[in-house]
Amino acid sequence: MGAVTWLQILAGLGCLAAGAQGLVRGSSGLARRLGISPLVIGLTVVALGTSSPEVTVSVVSAVRGQTDLAVGNVVGSNILNVLFVLGLSALITPLVVARQLVRRDVPLMAGLSLLMGALAWNGRIGRLEGCALLAGLVAYIVFLVRFAWRQDGEPAAAPPVAAPTASPALVWLIVMVAAGLGLLILGSRMLVDGAIIIARAYGLSELIIGLTIVAVGTSLPEVASSLVAAFRRESDLAVGNVVGSNLFNLLGVLGAAALPQRGGLPVPPSALSFDLPVMIAVAVACLPIFFTGHRISRWEGALFLAYYVAYVLFLVLNATGYHALPLYSSVMLAFVLPLTIVTLTVVTVRAWRHRGRPPRPTPA
Repeated sequence: MGAVTWLQILAGLGCLAAGAQGLVRGSSGLARRLGISPLVIGLTVVALGTSSPEVTVSVVSAVRGQTDLAVGNVVGSNILNVLFVLGLSALITPLVVARQLVRRDVPLMAGLSLLMGALAWNGRIGRLEGCALLAGLVAYIVFLVRFAWRQDGEPAAAPPVAAPTASPALVWLIVMVAAGLGLLILGSRMLVDGAIIIARAYGLSELIIGLTIVAVGTSLPEVASSLVAAFRRESDLAVGNVVGSNLFNLLGVLGAAALPQRGGLPVPPSALSFDLPVMIAVAVACLPIFFTGHRISRWEGALFLAYYVAYVLFLVLNATGYHALPLYSSVMLAFVLPLTIVTLTVVTVRAWRHRGRPPRPTPA
């Protein structure tokens, strides 16, 4: 570990920043030009592209027998996506949530999080269950594409006269998306490889590395893309990217990681007893926040960030004091559960009190 490792991390961050700009600009431009809503683009192209680092890291880890790293990557990435990415994006600008996202995709994310907990209850996710998850991903993508063309297919009948002048712009947008995805993947790989070298130099376990260093590194495409989208006030793209990435992690990444090992993907007991419940609680907590106001306000974003700080603090304490793990787990769960209940109650009461009033404009 030396200067080369730190230079690799800095180069990875630079690739992520440039890739996020290209991906968001290109995908939002494609959405407008092809007549597809930015939400669908965020749930498919952007979400699949920014989740590709999770696929690479988790599958390679499973093939190498580093199964704790694979599980920690999925769980840690989903927690970070909701709490950190959505929280920070909402602090930049309040996020207006599309109605179809609230009615379909957010409940699906919560349901799949509960399903992962059920599948992992026996301590592993088998190959057959992995195949079922991958089949679910294919069905979800097909449904989204068909839904998009059913809802937004009318612009396809646009007069072909504009094709000669529009073709170069369309090609350029496709190049921007492809280059952005390539830079995101390259940057995340460079960053993760460098971070793993540093983490192992300090003697951290594979699960802790997966939940923190690798989860943060592989989620940086989502972080960068959603933050750029928030600065550009592309709320549908920012939120759709997070929800779509979490769905892809649960269906595609988890399903693919369960295939290489003959006995399936083992789930560490510590993840089963603590990290999975936190991931499920985070996903379920999104339901009333999204449903009641169809938006994530700045104070809700700050609350999400507070959740993530508390979670990372527990992981740090866990990594430095294993003998006190039961006490730390009890304290953390005693903090998360009441805070979740308070959050849901406050949001629900607020929505009930404002029912019937005219909607206020979104603050700048």
